[in-house]
Amino acid sequence: MVVATENLAIGVVVGVVIAMTVFARRVAHFATVTRELRVEDGVERAHYRVDGELFFASSNDLTMQFDYAGDPHEVVVDMSASHIWDASTVAALDAITTKYAHHGTSVDIRGLNEASRAMRSRLTGALGAGH
Repeated sequence: MVVATENLAIGVVVGVVIAMTVFARRVAHFATVTRELRVEDGVERAHYRVDGELFFASSNDLTMQFDYAGDPHEVVVDMSASHIWDASTVAALDAITTKYAHHGTSVDIRGLNEASRAMRSRLTGALGAGH
């Protein structure tokens, strides 16, 4: 890029953008979701455990990790091993609860750390996921 434009600044900016894109694609799949069916107090629940850092690249896949039609009417999403970094993850969680609501399923999102809980409470419902 520097040779083509004869401008070092453009070459640096393009290099940084490429490095950021490669990094985001590489770490996007570091978040994992595991599912377990449990019976507690006579009620069957699907328990999902989300592990990893959740930001724009990893939250794109998050909504695809749930069995909306096949899960029982109560779902627990354990977020204690994850962290929300941006609004796209809040929108993904809104989309998950909305999709489950269309199936008559209630969702209990548990285990958010303090920063993630604050971000979710500030942004949930305000990002247009349910529209």
